[in-house]
Amino acid sequence: MATNQGSQSLWGVLRNTFGRGLVVIVPIVITFWVLNILFNAIDGITAPIFDRIFERHIPGLGFITMIVLILIVGGLSRNLFARTVFKLIERLISSIPLARTIYTAMKDIINAVQPGKKGRSFREVVLVEYPRLGLYTIGFVTNEITITQKDSSEEMVSVYLPNPPNPTSGFLILVPRQSTRVLDMPVEEGLKLVLSGGIVTSGNLKFKS
Repeated sequence: MATNQGSQSLWGVLRNTFGRGLVVIVPIVITFWVLNILFNAIDGITAPIFDRIFERHIPGLGFITMIVLILIVGGLSRNLFARTVFKLIERLISSIPLARTIYTAMKDIINAVQPGKKGRSFREVVLVEYPRLGLYTIGFVTNEITITQKDSSEEMVSVYLPNPPNPTSGFLILVPRQSTRVLDMPVEEGLKLVLSGGIVTSGNLKFKS
């Protein structure tokens, strides 16, 4: 009997320790994963140029270039002339059908995820019954849509369901407004809850009255 209690106690300690380890390591892994994708993209462009200039490969130069480039773009975004140039680039991208769709979706998602800003694409955190009745999924309202038939119309909302851990992958569903329940939480908290796989949560979800 004592042996069974000791085994259960040991299992409980290991489970709690493993859970704490996940809370620490998952955000770190996701952060490095995203930065690695960005680094490989920039390094793949700049490395051949630097290799030709210096006539040899310098490790870490691509990473430094990425940091400097981000700082330069961030700094220039405060300048009126640079903002005008960026808008012209956006218009150019928007003139290309496929590029326009990808660019707009990515920009809206990044704006929604960015700390300290109210997402322009994600408006509310909602609970919907999906993929079937009795199962609930947390999603983000992105727009209001009216579906018109011959003699009637129905008010719908478009709800984006991100796939953890990458918020840029997911799918869109159209749900009747009355079938959604709005959660009393900021968009940022909702994203943390979804993208952490439910790890980052207070354990108590409240609906807006």
